[in-house]
Amino acid sequence: MAIATTSVTAACQSAKRASRALAGAETASKDRALERLAELLGERSADVLEANAADLTDERAAGLTEALRDRLTLTEERIAAMAEGVRAIAALPDPVGEELDRRRLDNGLDLRKVRVPLGVVSVIYEARPNVTVDCAALTLKSGNAIVLRGSSYAERSNAALAALVREAAVEAELPEGAVELLAGDRSELEQLATAEGLVDLVIPRGGEGLKQALKAVATVPVMYAAAGNCHVYVHADADLEMARRIAFNAKVDRPGVCNAAETLLVNAEVAGAFLPGILADLTDAGVVLVGDGRAQAAAAGTDVGEADDADWDTEFLGMKMAVGVVDSLAEAIAHVNAHGTGHSEAIVTGSDDVAAEFTEDVDAAVVYVNASTRFTDGFVFGMGAEIGNSTQKLHARGPIGLRELTTTKYVVHGDGQVRG
Repeated sequence: MAIATTSVTAACQSAKRASRALAGAETASKDRALERLAELLGERSADVLEANAADLTDERAAGLTEALRDRLTLTEERIAAMAEGVRAIAALPDPVGEELDRRRLDNGLDLRKVRVPLGVVSVIYEARPNVTVDCAALTLKSGNAIVLRGSSYAERSNAALAALVREAAVEAELPEGAVELLAGDRSELEQLATAEGLVDLVIPRGGEGLKQALKAVATVPVMYAAAGNCHVYVHADADLEMARRIAFNAKVDRPGVCNAAETLLVNAEVAGAFLPGILADLTDAGVVLVGDGRAQAAAAGTDVGEADDADWDTEFLGMKMAVGVVDSLAEAIAHVNAHGTGHSEAIVTGSDDVAAEFTEDVDAAVVYVNASTRFTDGFVFGMGAEIGNSTQKLHARGPIGLRELTTTKYVVHGDGQVRG
């Protein structure tokens, strides 16, 4: 169901009004809303699952890839995980009002720098209904209103979840307009991205197509929770059994998410010893492999197709992986920086010096040493949840949590000072 232009404007206006009340809301009220939301997710899980089942059987979902269907699918366990995340957010310190700096100037003025909400945040996301709850919970706790623009594939699921958030907010005497939901018509992108004076920040969660579409029109600030073309590099001194576990997990654990690895790079010194085993593991799991000539030569009978130039730059979001052999750490770093999206990158090495060079020189929001890229997640990082993973170099880089949803204000007290 398409949303008319006036409805987009009305949703933004409603959120703007709500944001003024939320900015001054007591921590106890916000936490009460979140605790009630967690309860409602348990009490109404059957309703949410019914809505989700209808989305999954809708003709609009018929053409989705297996990875996207996995993103769209809700289960009792996933709803319980949402509730757990909401409770974790409620338990976190309220960032609003946090004092970051305080000093007395030479002229006697008392200057304080404090955290304040951004105002109205709009999040544009694809077929992941859990994002509805994660984003709404984070914005409520940080004193922001939110305008959610979900995918039409998840229209019923998102509506059911957003209704629970609104009910919880009202019960805690917070404004119902704190959470506004749009249905997912493509025309809404430009309206949200140009809603100056109503929307303070747009956060798109999606691929390069969404990013470029917003770049072409946006007049309000945009923080890109962008694609994840992530790499695992196995250095010459790596523990190869550790590397095998890490590479397999980074690709196969949940291939349709942005912190899954899309490329495996292996140092030439260990390619012959390492690649036959891991490539067989990946193939047995259903991963389609493409690689360069040296990776193909070291495959020991495992089918590895020829990688083309586009493969090194592609976020597959599914059971496909590119495999390359490099001669040095420097070559691995150069490859990652040339083809990665700045999301999450990993090295497996036994050397502290090598690890330090990789972490210093790789340009990414999160860099791992001897661990899977799959850990880049606001919940895992202790943030309760995340709105996305920022790959930009703004005030927020990496998982976007409570503090990343605030800005700052200087509050200055004097006793009659004038400048002249």
